[in-house]
Amino acid sequence: MPKHILLLLAFSCQLFALSAQYDDPIFAKPAVGYGADGSYSVEVTTFPSPDFPGELIEIFHPVGVATAVPTLFFAHGFGGTFSNYVGGMLDYVAKKGYAIVFVPYPTTGSSIVERYDILLAGFRQAARAYPNVIDTTQVGFMGHSFGGGAMFGVAHRCFTENNWGENGRLLFSLAPWYSYELTQAQLQSFPSNTKLIMQVYDDDNVNDHRMAIDIFNNINISAEEKDFILVQSDTLQGHIYAADHAVPGTFQVFDALDYYAFYRLLDALCDYTFHGNPAGKEVALGNGSAQQVTMPTGLKPLVQTDAPAPVYPEDKYGFPCGAILNPRNDYCPALTSTSEARPAGYALAINPNPTVSQVRVNIPADAKVRQIRVFNQSGQQVLVQTIHAASEITLDLGALPAGEYRVVLGRYRGRVLKVK
Repeated sequence: MPKHILLLLAFSCQLFALSAQYDDPIFAKPAVGYGADGSYSVEVTTFPSPDFPGELIEIFHPVGVATAVPTLFFAHGFGGTFSNYVGGMLDYVAKKGYAIVFVPYPTTGSSIVERYDILLAGFRQAARAYPNVIDTTQVGFMGHSFGGGAMFGVAHRCFTENNWGENGRLLFSLAPWYSYELTQAQLQSFPSNTKLIMQVYDDDNVNDHRMAIDIFNNINISAEEKDFILVQSDTLQGHIYAADHAVPGTFQVFDALDYYAFYRLLDALCDYTFHGNPAGKEVALGNGSAQQVTMPTGLKPLVQTDAPAPVYPEDKYGFPCGAILNPRNDYCPALTSTSEARPAGYALAINPNPTVSQVRVNIPADAKVRQIRVFNQSGQQVLVQTIHAASEITLDLGALPAGEYRVVLGRYRGRVLKVK
């Protein structure tokens, strides 16, 4: 669509027609109670992003709101710039009578910190521009993957600098990536009325669960007000319920995992946080209660814990907790097995170093990851190369600007200096 047409839509309101549909051959979605669709029609208010030219910030909310409503602020996954990717979730929240703000940030051409700044500025701009829709005294922050890690630093600033959420604060993080702009002191100074659900997926091979465990263990929310939830994959009657990095589902199709493992808990957490309903706490933060973990008959239950521990080694994941790219890698929890614990090393042998173009990287015999990745100092991936059966691989850095780069291979990592 031409940019001038987009600008004509700025500051406009439009009805949102959701193209997604529930498509589960075995289980109907919840008809009543937590997880059931709400009764409100949905309206989308849009305005230009102040820091991402050509993109729109969207506020999904009930049609014709007369007074401001509790509001969620959503940080999308890396590359998920278009709200359609999570359209079902945005629509679901608004149908329940809440507002939810979607702020896009660029995938390329910006640093990690700049993306955080764009999210923060967009959330604040939405609240300033639409006080008749957004009640900043009752707020929540949600995020998936990159956004699941980013939401903590952004939320802390809104909670402490703007006093958002004085009448209710929630956090819901899904399969989080690394968390920048978040010190240990900040983690331990979240306001006392904050509630948290941390949700990870058993077959996620992208983001190491240790990142979620680190944040969950170090944030100063009491055990009664936070729960760590593992969603398990299952197969019934030939239908695959994949608890992987793609949960929540795409904008095209939703199934029981989306509604029973995610929407149901989110619905209950909002009800408890914003309305004080104890029934909502029993479902969202039930400490393993039947109401919380039970899935439709035949599906594996959710796994709740207040003391999460890693199950898989770091090299299962494309982004391991111990990578140099993770600013909190000193807080990565190890497995209970000492053979799998993260030792202080795992350095890659890279030669020559410095280099003007090519380097040779020795591939450790126990490295199971099949891709080697190169990141610049801004955290952007600038090179990825598949590893075939070999003990050494050559990386060509000749096209990259001079500077220091991080080389990541599962749990192994190293640095290389590129010179002209």
